[in-house]
Amino acid sequence: MRIGELAEAVGVSTRAVRHYHRIGLLPEPPRRINGYRTYGVRDVLRLARVRRLTELGLSLDEAADVLADDEGRELGEILAEIDADLARQEVEIRRRRERLAELLRRAADGPLDADDAVSVPTAELLDRMTTAFPGSDAARRDREFLALLDTSGAAALVAEQYREVLHDPEVVARTAELYRRFDELATRSVDDPDVTELARDFAAAVPAELVTGIDPGLDLDAHPFAAAFLRDLAPAQAEAVRRVYGIWSGR
Repeated sequence: MRIGELAEAVGVSTRAVRHYHRIGLLPEPPRRINGYRTYGVRDVLRLARVRRLTELGLSLDEAADVLADDEGRELGEILAEIDADLARQEVEIRRRRERLAELLRRAADGPLDADDAVSVPTAELLDRMTTAFPGSDAARRDREFLALLDTSGAAALVAEQYREVLHDPEVVARTAELYRRFDELATRSVDDPDVTELARDFAAAVPAELVTGIDPGLDLDAHPFAAAFLRDLAPAQAEAVRRVYGIWSGR
């Protein structure tokens, strides 16, 4: 049996057979005098097993384990792992479809932008912030930062903390004032007294739950992301952020 006949018998490509030879998954028979490889029934059976196992979701390495004579993992163990992984994928797919359905409903009311693809709790928080603090550059940066945090799920705590407080007119007014003062620092010098005053007021306004566990030894200017964030600010604003972090970390 030639390589093309072997591949046809099992329903794979000759390229796949040659790849299995290269990685040692399928033993390569010696070439005959005419230069051709000749395959037997055992090769057909092994190749068929490889195809069945990979169709079940096993990687080629896992298929090799199963087919090993004495050292391989039990097929039942690997299949159980695959089943568990498929179950997790089903949950994730269901969650994604629910989010897509929500975005499609919102798209019916008007155009979406890139940050609308965040999770529902974060999207609700961003909407409330847009309504509560229109025109503030500081609020805009915070919305962008929350959208970024959403990729790791870290924004969930923030969304939970602020979901209700942004309905409180007094809290909204105090926060809007902090944003206004921060925006004004864009034209101030680093040694302006408002830098220290704003840092103190801002640090006190943030719920303690959001700053517990921060690294007191972290140097913001040495951290790649924090340093990039500070460079995007005016000098006085960046200094205010450093001082806020110093207050939170007890320095």
